[in-house]
Formats: sequence, C-alpha cells, structure tokens
Amino acid sequence: MESVLTRGADAERLGEAPNQTWLLADAEHTDGIMNVVRTTLGPGVDGPPPHFHKESPEMFYLLDGALRILAGDQVLTVGKGDYLLVPPLMHHAWGTPMDTGADVLIVKAPGNNRFEYFRLGDRIRRGAAAPAEVLATAERFDNHFVDNPVWRAELAVRVGERKQMVPLPEL
Repeated sequence: MESVLTRGADAERLGEAPNQTWLLADAEHTDGIMNVVRTTLGPGVDGPPPHFHKESPEMFYLLDGALRILAGDQVLTVGKGDYLLVPPLMHHAWGTPMDTGADVLIVKAPGNNRFEYFRLGDRIRRGAAAPAEVLATAERFDNHFVDNPVWRAELAVRVGERKQMVPLPEL
C-alpha cells in the first residue's frame, strides 16, 4: 500500500456550514484499513440516531466544541481534545449541546466503503432522497439503527430546540 494523502481543499464536502462533512479517506483508498470523515455540527444539532456497527469500532476525536455521545447505556459529554472509542456492537449516537457546536474527526477501522452512506444522508437532507432509503443500507454500510431508551431520554430534554441534521425515519 502507498501513503494516502487527502488535501483539505480537495476533500469532497457535503452539507452547508455549520453542518458539514468532509470525506477524507474511504476503505477503497486505504486497502480496507479505515475510513475517515470530519464533521462539523452547529449548536443543538443531532447526528444519526442510535445505531451500532457489527464489524468495526468507531473513533471520535474532538477537534473543537463538544458532543453529547450515547455509548452503550450512558451519555457522555466529550470536549475539545477528547478521544472516545466505541467498540463494535455498542449502541451509539451523538449530537451537540444547545450552547456549542462541534468539529470532530471520525474513524472506523477496519473500514468499509461508506462515502455513499454520507452522500445518501446529504441527499436526504436536501430532500432529493427519502429518509426510508437509509434503512435499506444497513448491511452494505454496517450501520444498524436501533431504538435506545437512554438516548430517547437525552433527546426529550431538548425537544423543540434541537435539529436533526439528516431527517431519518422513525424506527
């Protein structure tokens, strides 16, 4: 394998500020070692609903701001400079607190090709695809959505104030 370099200016960017995702490296670029994205979220914005990955852990490194992250049966606040590893099969979800956004580097290793998953999310956000389409991609992207009462309780505190970056279907 050769080295992999993605210049920030050349990375495919999805979304609009402050809610954007940069596609940095997919499994096809890294011989399946990992996939890497950078995501920014504005204050009070939710990422994906609770889900798990069968095959890969997921790593979060906060470049700036903060996230509230569901990790199993607890919700953690992760701030600038913090690192969190979520193991395979653990339910997880995330969103920003109401008073701050986040800039986060997300790595899944070993990787599977997930750029199309992020592109689908962007099409859903823009109304160019139906939210239900994401449910049909669970096996392809190793992204299995679940209901989680701990996360439901977390979101209930922020009802009416939070925004779902990509509108997803109810499970």
